[in-house]
Amino acid sequence: MEKLKPKLFSVMKTYTKEQFIKDVIAGIIVAIIALPLSIALALASGVGPEQGIYTAIVAGFLISFFGGSRVQIAGPTAAFATIVAGIVASKGMDGLILATVLAGIILVAMGFLRLGNLIKYIPYTITTGFTAGIAVTIAIGQVKDFMGLTYPAGTVTIETMEKLDAVIKNITTVNWQAVVVGAVCLAILILWPYINKTIPGSLLAVIAGICMVRFLHMKVNTIGDLYEISNKLPAFHVPSFSLADIRDIFPDAFTIAILAAIESLLSCVVADSMINSKHRSNMELIAQGIGNIGSALFGGIPATGAIARTAANIKNGGRTPIAGMVHAAVLVLILVVLMPYAALIPMPCIAAILFMVAYNMCGWRTFVNLCKSSPKSDIAVLVITFVLTVVFDLVAAIEAGILLAAILFMKRMSEVTEVEGWKYIDDEDDPDSISLREVPKHTLVYEISGPMFFAAADKLLKISVKEDTKCLVLRMRSVNAIDATAMHSLEQLYELCRGQGVKMVLSHVNEQPKKVMEKSGFNKKIGEENFCAHIDAALERAGQLAEK
Repeated sequence: MEKLKPKLFSVMKTYTKEQFIKDVIAGIIVAIIALPLSIALALASGVGPEQGIYTAIVAGFLISFFGGSRVQIAGPTAAFATIVAGIVASKGMDGLILATVLAGIILVAMGFLRLGNLIKYIPYTITTGFTAGIAVTIAIGQVKDFMGLTYPAGTVTIETMEKLDAVIKNITTVNWQAVVVGAVCLAILILWPYINKTIPGSLLAVIAGICMVRFLHMKVNTIGDLYEISNKLPAFHVPSFSLADIRDIFPDAFTIAILAAIESLLSCVVADSMINSKHRSNMELIAQGIGNIGSALFGGIPATGAIARTAANIKNGGRTPIAGMVHAAVLVLILVVLMPYAALIPMPCIAAILFMVAYNMCGWRTFVNLCKSSPKSDIAVLVITFVLTVVFDLVAAIEAGILLAAILFMKRMSEVTEVEGWKYIDDEDDPDSISLREVPKHTLVYEISGPMFFAAADKLLKISVKEDTKCLVLRMRSVNAIDATAMHSLEQLYELCRGQGVKMVLSHVNEQPKKVMEKSGFNKKIGEENFCAHIDAALERAGQLAEK
């Protein structure tokens, strides 16, 4: 069983001075990359710029310290932007703190219950659908700042459709100077990685944007025009709340927890493939929970593993959690020393950075490929999850996506579950063929294939016996599981047979179905002597019963 032990404690046994130097360098570089991203994602989430830094510092340090991955870098990510913005708009910062703390508790519980592997049961179509949907909502939310639009007082822009409607209605208020700044910054973000991969393009775009606005005297909103900038260290704060508040915020907290689990474990899997390592999924969930609780209580927003920052850490030599802890420490210095200068960053530059974040996370090629190659039911889950994310919100999208995927899965399973009577035909290639066995007179043999659960339970009741039938043999070698509904149908079939004087014999009942039958007392009804290990023994028993 996987150990609940932070990777930090394991890697320190063989830690070297050389690796420490590499971790420090990687941590510094990742901090430089994280700075503009943290500010941009905080603004997209509807909170102050410094709160993105608080998240990267507190959650980044705690998740690296307690995490189950050697190289995971955590902090604010685009996945949370829309849901956080919605919570802040409707319930305020105290509501967000409560939701994030509850999400952290859920994540810790998931880790201790060893549910790390359960994340793989969330279909790929759902994660692809809501990720693409989040990318679209982020992009729509940044059009206003990128184009420098002006909205009338009182315009409500909480939901994505409200933002889109406001953009369309106020498109004539475009500020072309803002468009120029945004376009230049976007061009730098797109082209710079082809020129130099060492210096982050986002940092260069920020510098270019500040220089354009300050020295060319362009009339463009900056962060300082819209927000108060603070370089204070994060302060501990616990909001007051009631049971009613918890009940009200719980759906949002659950969504944050599921998102954090999916994002962090996906990031761990990607990191494992890059360094040929193996993460501890349950310990990672516990670390994510601790990190989110810490982030919320110190003024931050939800956090999770960031794939891009984790990859940057690996490429720059980071191989232990020390790199993530150094990244957090460097951000503390940046917060205290450089944060006042963040007021100079133009809003179109922030919008350009978030456009790139949205493009990188949308996975449009994967989306199109799934639409081309997947079954219609999977395409339905993908498209519905995507549309609901954009039109409504992430909570509705995940709930509907998982529900629809579960229903379609059960439909598929019910279609592969079959109850068939033996056909008396020759098939010399099958050693278990009926042609090699003599079925006693007045005996019917039915073979059940596939899991017996509620969606397929009615198939049992389609079994019919003839007037001269004295014994019914059910061959269950291919039934690996049975649920309460199917068990009830089996009991109904037994009562039907008993009413007509037909005895029932079961052949090759597997472990799980046998336990369910014993628990329900069905084994006593039918008689232990009528449970046979093999079809030959079942046919012999049927012959004995038919002669009586």
